[in-house]
Amino acid sequence: MSGDNVQKKPVRLIAAACSGGGIGKDGQMPWDLPSEFRYFRNHVQGVSRPGKMNMMVWGKLCWYSVPKPDFPLPNVLHVVLSKTLESVPDHAHFLCEDLDAAARLAVQPPLADLIETIWVVGGTQVYEVALKHPWCDLVYLTDVMADFDCNVFFPEFDRGLFKVQEGFPGVPSEIQEENGIKYKFQVFKKETGDAV
Repeated sequence: MSGDNVQKKPVRLIAAACSGGGIGKDGQMPWDLPSEFRYFRNHVQGVSRPGKMNMMVWGKLCWYSVPKPDFPLPNVLHVVLSKTLESVPDHAHFLCEDLDAAARLAVQPPLADLIETIWVVGGTQVYEVALKHPWCDLVYLTDVMADFDCNVFFPEFDRGLFKVQEGFPGVPSEIQEENGIKYKFQVFKKETGDAV
């Protein structure tokens, strides 16, 4: 994307990954961590003031793998990325070809004054693209401290470019435990002048 006069929106990734980097198996979450899911929802729905919204960006396969009983989420506009779909999927708000198209949508009227943050929620290829996006500034990656059988993985990323943050606001620093599974919330911040 080009144009210095564009009001950039922060692009943030959010995921939970087990010890081997796995984030899913056959379209399902491999673990049951309700508090971790509440943490996820609190972030993607969190806005600075009433009347604002966030954009949630999903790859097509990721979108269709998630049950939709709670949709639409408050304060969230859902964007599904696909080069093959011809119409917006049920419960979604927009259909875009790629992340750049979704980011452009977020900074043009009528959404420019409405959208605060673009949250990327998967899958792997969408995460890979988002990590390289110039507006990407933070990665919220919960470390699920166990091994699970997964066939979908969070991409490797440069831990020199994205540095883990200690004492990040709104992120508990202590190890959590739920259903016998330990996990730790982590935030990685891009250490460059390109961040929002």
